[in-house]
Amino acid sequence: MSAGGLFPDDVVKLVESHLREVSDFPAPGVLFRDITPLIADGHAFSELIRILADRYRGQVDAVAGLESRGFILGAPLAIALGVGMLTVRKAGRLPGPVVSVDYELEYGSARMELQPFTVTDGARVLVIDDVLATGGTAGAAFDLIRQAGGVPSALCVLLELAELGGREHLGTDVPIDAVLTY
Repeated sequence: MSAGGLFPDDVVKLVESHLREVSDFPAPGVLFRDITPLIADGHAFSELIRILADRYRGQVDAVAGLESRGFILGAPLAIALGVGMLTVRKAGRLPGPVVSVDYELEYGSARMELQPFTVTDGARVLVIDDVLATGGTAGAAFDLIRQAGGVPSALCVLLELAELGGREHLGTDVPIDAVLTY
């Protein structure tokens, strides 16, 4: 584990101390890092949102949460920043009109959707999620935001699983901010 350097040591310790490691979930051989204890602790969760808001204040016009834990992080962050919240959802969960992107997963393919009328032309959009793994979902979100007329300004994740190559998959045109990297 390493810290990304963009966030103060106190936020790194806050997130790390509230993670629960679950072996063999969702499949044998996988070590799942669960953020539920972090979001269940009102003081810790509030402090995390405050620190993230300090980091992005004045730099973004909207926050896009990725289904589903990105919604949990994105909504209070958008409120703290005084900007709108966009929802990037799995296919078939938003009423139209929607823009959609198919993308590859390590085990198949999936589709993500966004309602384009929720994105203001030229809006700087912070994409937020709990984990960056292969980069497929975040890359799809970037494509959707661009299709809708916005500009992905950064990706913020609590955890980056570096061995899965998500950062390399996404390239370098959008900054990637990870609190912890494994």
